[in-house]
Amino acid sequence: MKLQFLGATRQVTGSQYYVEADGVRLLVDCGMFQEREFLGRNWEPSPVPPAKIDAVLLTHAHLDHCGLAPKLVHEGFRGPIIATAATAELAALVLRDSAEIQAEDAAYKQKRHRREGRKAKRPVRPLYTPQDVIRTLPLFEPVPYEKPVPIRNGAAAVFHDAGHILGSAMIELRVSVGGRDQRSAGARRVIFSGDVGQWNQPIVRDPTTLAEADLIVMESTYGNRDHEQAGSVESQLARVINQTVEQGGNVVVPVFAIERAQELIYYIGRLLHDQQIPAMDVFLDSPMAADATDIFRRHRDDFDPETWRLITSGDSPLGFSRLKITRSVEESKAINAHRGPAIIMSTSGMCTAGRIKFHLRQNISRPENTILFVGYQARSTLGRQILDGRPEVRIHGGQYQVKARVEQIHGISGHADRSTLMRWLRGFRSPPQRLVLTHGEEDQALGLAERVRAELGWEVSVPEYQQVVELN
Repeated sequence: MKLQFLGATRQVTGSQYYVEADGVRLLVDCGMFQEREFLGRNWEPSPVPPAKIDAVLLTHAHLDHCGLAPKLVHEGFRGPIIATAATAELAALVLRDSAEIQAEDAAYKQKRHRREGRKAKRPVRPLYTPQDVIRTLPLFEPVPYEKPVPIRNGAAAVFHDAGHILGSAMIELRVSVGGRDQRSAGARRVIFSGDVGQWNQPIVRDPTTLAEADLIVMESTYGNRDHEQAGSVESQLARVINQTVEQGGNVVVPVFAIERAQELIYYIGRLLHDQQIPAMDVFLDSPMAADATDIFRRHRDDFDPETWRLITSGDSPLGFSRLKITRSVEESKAINAHRGPAIIMSTSGMCTAGRIKFHLRQNISRPENTILFVGYQARSTLGRQILDGRPEVRIHGGQYQVKARVEQIHGISGHADRSTLMRWLRGFRSPPQRLVLTHGEEDQALGLAERVRAELGWEVSVPEYQQVVELN
């Protein structure tokens, strides 16, 4: 069995793994690269001929795990895209939004280049179009958790809840070797962790623990550190909001449309209900986040027991009276005219595209405001530059001084930290042949590898881009 790593190697975006065993060719995830120095990889032809891939298995609907699916279809892929029901719905939303944002960004960049009299090194065009997305969506095949899904030649997959976002999964791939059935003793079991969530987070269920594997491919986003314990999420959020309100400013929050936006609605609603923050307008300025919230409401079967208790008690965990969800461009622009402190949540979560850039332009140079980060910021993204303390940043071709206060909340991350990843690994009854660490910056992955070797005695590797691993 051959496994090739086509993304998320020693960095955190572009998750894509190619599996070949007994004539079966699969991709696990088909993610977009989002870190500046790796963006060129999105434009390269697929290293594996798309027409020869039997199926794509998606762990979840974040862009860095599903964002290149329309490009793969454009290049000739025609097989099924297998995912949980919630992931299938959310991925459709993410891919449509991605195509629209790419078209808007390409048009904006062309206009700016004409205004500046600048000629681009290559034609400015979107990576894929809405038509490519339309051709992609019928290929999705929704599957339930915990039920073996046959693929072909005896290969099968089981999707286990990863506790990362709604619909997220760890994929257990069972493949035959030498013609053996996947249920036989000679078959091989490979676990792809996807993004492992944290225990005791709101809305989603806890991560599934698994017992057996021949090979484990695990993320390492926070592999070499634990999340800081700076009080509960609600107490941190209340502190930042109250301090900003006292200064008469806005709290601007770059959010991921899926999960982080809904969690913030959950937490802010509780703070308002308990009068821990003053009554104020809260804007969710993202059509995709608004639609994602609707999808969450349709997939309540995937909620955790705590959220179900709120629902059955009559409280809405995903809404409150001061929440204003904006969809149109006109509604988004109107936020700039709002008087009085407000909370403005907008996508994208790493400030790489979307409406958040416009809100940053309006707010980042005013010292009474706060830019609040609640999710991971990949290296070289605009969000990371702001979080790292750059005194000036480039937005839409212009330079803006960072005078607003910059804050980060810990504990709301959808990713497991070092201790939680080790907890998940200890659930296996016996060591795998190998643990492979991906989806983490190099220091995070290498640091976790050393800890696993020292504490568990397992064989661990951290692959390079396009490296091939053979499983005997």
